[in-house]
Amino acid sequence: MTDALENLTHSISYATRKPRPGEIDGRDYYFVSAERFQAMIDAGDFAEWAEVHSNLYGTSRRVLDDMISKGVDVILDIDTQGAKQIKSKFDSAVFIFIMPPSLEILEERLRNRKSDNDEEINKRMRRSREEIKDFNMYDYIVVNRDFDRALTEIRSIVTAERCKTRFADTAWIEGLL
Repeated sequence: MTDALENLTHSISYATRKPRPGEIDGRDYYFVSAERFQAMIDAGDFAEWAEVHSNLYGTSRRVLDDMISKGVDVILDIDTQGAKQIKSKFDSAVFIFIMPPSLEILEERLRNRKSDNDEEINKRMRRSREEIKDFNMYDYIVVNRDFDRALTEIRSIVTAERCKTRFADTAWIEGLL
């Protein structure tokens, strides 16, 4: 998605979990020890962080601030705990809740990944139900029935948000008057 829109990037989170097959440190996540993660929390290095499924995940405050100062829109793939933290710190943030078409399809997708055992899948399903309850704190909901359609909807949201008056460079408009 980020290659289809200029000035848009995906934030790479820090995580204390082990990489899944095919995941690469620095591309998918920055995989760190729990001790290093805690040191980063203590140092105030995170814009948001949360414990999810017995692992810690967080977004670098420095990287996020740097991207924002350069005028780059940043996509954060975070849970509702992290979203609440970002919402309290970044007034201009736009929140999109990516929703499964049904809980049955979500469970099927988790099982098809073949990276989690039944206990982990059950834990993820319970957490998903809790997160869905927070849907109303988001600005938009995209139902991921079909990946390409969901991607198009997200691109449309980004484009529409960028066209809002509050983000416009209005100097040229004032020059017309």
